[in-house]
Amino acid sequence: MSKKNYLFTSESVSEGHPDKVSDRVSDAIVDAFLAADPQSRVAVETLCTTNLIVMAGEVRGPASVTPALMEEIARHAVRDIGYEQDGFHWKNAEVQCHVHQQSADIAVGVDAAGEKDEGAGDQGIMFGYACNETPVLMPAPIFYSHEILKSLAEARHSGAEPLLGPDSKSQVTLEYRDGKPVRATSVVVSTQHDGSLSQEDVREIVRPHVLNVLPEGWMCPEETFYVNPTGRFVIGGPDGDCGLTGRKIIVDTYGGAAPHGGGAFSGKDPTKVDRSAAYASRYLAKNVVGAGLAERCVIQLSYAIGVSKPLSVYVDTYGTGKVDEDKLSQVLQELMDLSPRGIRTHLGLNKPIYARTAAYGHFGRNPDADGGFSWEKLDLVDQLKRAFGA
Repeated sequence: MSKKNYLFTSESVSEGHPDKVSDRVSDAIVDAFLAADPQSRVAVETLCTTNLIVMAGEVRGPASVTPALMEEIARHAVRDIGYEQDGFHWKNAEVQCHVHQQSADIAVGVDAAGEKDEGAGDQGIMFGYACNETPVLMPAPIFYSHEILKSLAEARHSGAEPLLGPDSKSQVTLEYRDGKPVRATSVVVSTQHDGSLSQEDVREIVRPHVLNVLPEGWMCPEETFYVNPTGRFVIGGPDGDCGLTGRKIIVDTYGGAAPHGGGAFSGKDPTKVDRSAAYASRYLAKNVVGAGLAERCVIQLSYAIGVSKPLSVYVDTYGTGKVDEDKLSQVLQELMDLSPRGIRTHLGLNKPIYARTAAYGHFGRNPDADGGFSWEKLDLVDQLKRAFGA
C-alpha cells in the first residue's frame, strides 16, 4: 500500500544554470537544423565553463548550418539568457565547434528503406507521467519549483530586478496528507546577485515571488525559508561551475515523482526516441488523467535501435484507475502510432521548437500556436471517454 502522509521534495534550476546554458545551446542547434531541413538528424552536446563554449556531436543536414553559424547561434543563446559577466560573456567567450557527420552505420539501421519503416534512433526506455495535483497535471513540488524561478527570471529580464543574475536554483518540500499536497514545509532559493546586495536584501527580493507562486496559506515557516544559504552568490553560471548538456534530466521531467528513462532530451532531433517517445508517453498519460480515467498514470515505452514499433507499452494507474489497464494500453496504441515516424507526425515534432524547452521543464507547459509543447495538448480526451463509455 502506498504512503498517504509524507514529505516530498523537488528542485528546479534556471535558464542561467551552467547545465541549462548547455541545454539551451544544444537545442538551439537542433532548431537551426530543423528550420533548414525538417528531416535533419542532430545529436549535439555542449560544455561551458569560464569564457569557453564547446559544441561536439554528429549531424546529418544541410550544409548551410556551418560551424560559423553554430558559433553565432551559441553566442545568441548565451546573450538571450543574460550573460555579460567577466567570467562568462556572450561576446568574449571562446567558442569551439567539433560537430561532424553522422555515422553511416547508424543511418543505415535507422532510415526507412523499401518495405522497412524508419526505426528508432537508439534502444532505450522512456516514461511519461501525469497526476491531478496541479491544473497542468504535473506533480506539485516540481511545478512550484519551476514557477518560482520563472517568476524571478521574468523580473530580471523585464528590468524589475536588475541586480539578480541569471544563475539560480529552487527546491520545494511539500507535505502530503491522504496523498494530496497541502502546504510547503521548506523552500530553498539560491540566486546569483550583484555584489552590492546582502543576503537579507536577496531574501526580500525573492520572498514575494515565492508567495505569489504558492497557493494561499502554503508558505513555509520563516525558519525553513532558505535564501542563498551560503550567504553570497556573486560568482555563478559557467564561471562558477562547468555545465554539460543533459545533466538535469529530473528537473526536465517530474522532479523525481515518477520514473525516468535512460536518456536526456536536449541536443537531440525527434527521431531520437529518448526525446520523442518521452514526449509521447507524457502526452498519453496526460490525456488519461485529463479524461478522468485515473488520478495518476505512468506509461513506459521501450525501443530497439532500427526497430519501428515499441517493444513494450506499460500502463500503471497506481490503483487510481477507473478502467482496465490492459484495455487502456490497447486503446492508447490504437489512438496513436507509437513508431518514431508516427510519434513525430502525430505531435508535429519536425519543427524548430526545442530551444524553449531547455529551461523550466519539458512538461506542464502551455501548447504554442506554432506547435511547441504539442505533447501537452488534451486532444485525446474525448476519444478516450468514448472508448470507455465515460
